[in-house]
Amino acid sequence: MKEEFISLEVHKNDSNHRFELTVDGYTAFIDFKERNQTITLIHTESPEELAGRGVATALIEKTLMYLEEHQYTLIPLCPLVFAYIKRHPEWKRIVDPIFTRFNEK
Repeated sequence: MKEEFISLEVHKNDSNHRFELTVDGYTAFIDFKERNQTITLIHTESPEELAGRGVATALIEKTLMYLEEHQYTLIPLCPLVFAYIKRHPEWKRIVDPIFTRFNEK
């Protein structure tokens, strides 16, 4: 993660069902659904004003850290989150065992 994002906190916005990271007044977010202790990440969006700065990656990393710290399991339906975990397979440790798409060829 880029140095400029390390001190920023991800916010779990329960009323809008999304994780949010605000940078320079713009908010990137990941939509989620929650059931028991399982979070399904559905869609990641970052404003055009933040494009190319690594904000979406920082948001994904911080969201995964949040999920692990709060003992959630993850279902990564969002293509960006799925791709991130494929590149960083150590995060499979928080993926719910019912999610088997990582095993597909």
